[in-house]
Amino acid sequence: MTVRRCSAAEISDAWAIVEEYCDAIGVVEREDRAKFTKAYFGDDSGIWLARADDDVVGCIALRRLNSEAGEVKRLYVKPAWRGRRIAHHLLDALHNFARARGYQALYLDSKDDLETAIHFYRSRGYEDCARYNDNPQATVFLRRPVVC
Repeated sequence: MTVRRCSAAEISDAWAIVEEYCDAIGVVEREDRAKFTKAYFGDDSGIWLARADDDVVGCIALRRLNSEAGEVKRLYVKPAWRGRRIAHHLLDALHNFARARGYQALYLDSKDDLETAIHFYRSRGYEDCARYNDNPQATVFLRRPVVC
């Protein structure tokens, strides 16, 4: 299994797994493909894909919120691949990138019913914070400093 930042040539692979993620958890407000590309394929953003051979088995995304902070998005591991620490590897890759880009903090939002995800993020140093966006589905807001 490998994890690496997605290149522009892999947009179709990234789009497919993010759509699977959105369907799996019932995301209502989704980017169209043009907004998706703009949000996650810039110098200070990205999507990381976990691959087993040629199959994409997981993803995570980061987009810049402001000059000092980013937002973690779309962490997903396909059900058959869960329990193998893939989410940890994906988040580690994102954290390393954020640190290298000079982010000071990372934010994320979630829903109450995603208890496993919330527990995972809290185990990785994310703490409750005030609402920072207007996502109508989000009920949980977390923040973590980017440690040098």
